[in-house]
Amino acid sequence: MYMTKLRATLAIGLSCCGAMLVVKAATAQIPLPEAKPPDGPTLFKQQCAVCHTSNLTDPVRQGPSLFGIVGRRAGSVDGFHYSPAFAKADFTWDDARLDAWMTNPQQMIPGAVMAYRQARPEVRTAIIAYLKELH
Repeated sequence: MYMTKLRATLAIGLSCCGAMLVVKAATAQIPLPEAKPPDGPTLFKQQCAVCHTSNLTDPVRQGPSLFGIVGRRAGSVDGFHYSPAFAKADFTWDDARLDAWMTNPQQMIPGAVMAYRQARPEVRTAIIAYLKELH
């Protein structure tokens, strides 16, 4: 009699565990929506806007305005005090230079004071696409 009750108790316990496993398995199969990567304007606000503006009306911050940066000569924003190393830069900003700059500013211009680095190419690409819209 004791063995019969023990078997019945084990059978109920196992069937409950089995039901819980089925419920968990069904829940795990619900597909999650894919994460949408942030767009250029959002990334700019999150990662660049602390130091840079995207227009000509806001007060200058730690870095110059990035309005119209693509096609502009480096170190040429009137009224902004550049580091001596940056003031000597002799190039025009384009996609490749912006990408290299965001990857490692100090490697591109030794003595530059910008501390930001972005290792993810897709983030750099999105920010550069946004910067190209600013004119």
